[in-house]
Amino acid sequence: MTILMIILAVVGGMTLSIQAAINGQLGNKVGVFKSAFLTFSVGALVTALLILYFEPKHAVSLLDVPKWQLLGAFCGVPYIVVMVLAIQKIGAAVATVAVIFGQLTMSMLIDSFGWLGNDAIPFSVSRLGAIVCLGIALAFIYSSSKKPAPTARKDLAQATARD
Repeated sequence: MTILMIILAVVGGMTLSIQAAINGQLGNKVGVFKSAFLTFSVGALVTALLILYFEPKHAVSLLDVPKWQLLGAFCGVPYIVVMVLAIQKIGAAVATVAVIFGQLTMSMLIDSFGWLGNDAIPFSVSRLGAIVCLGIALAFIYSSSKKPAPTARKDLAQATARD
């Protein structure tokens, strides 16, 4: 079951990258906030249908949980808006790895300290190594995605060819 959950998480991550790339293009054409609004509107509709047809009954409703737990709903908005903006400027790979770096860093803090009602999972050297490796991967992906500056010789050759 653990392997299945890992596979599903990887697939979920893949769909987030696809969504970010598509929303980046859409946001470039119609605006960042309109793109984000579409994402949340369609998401709300699909989720409402899933709740209606597939959600089992629970003893506790949204009105009964501690109110701080409802704040998680606000965390998706900055992600969508930032990704729509970032994809346009730095590309899908750099933006996605940067998001994953942020997710990994924060999730390890949550695990280490048992924040937000989660069980504490001790920090270790191997976890630190994972953060460092992902930071290095982000640096490599970022540096390889920079467009080389045009050289004077290349500019002159292109200008001469046009004349």
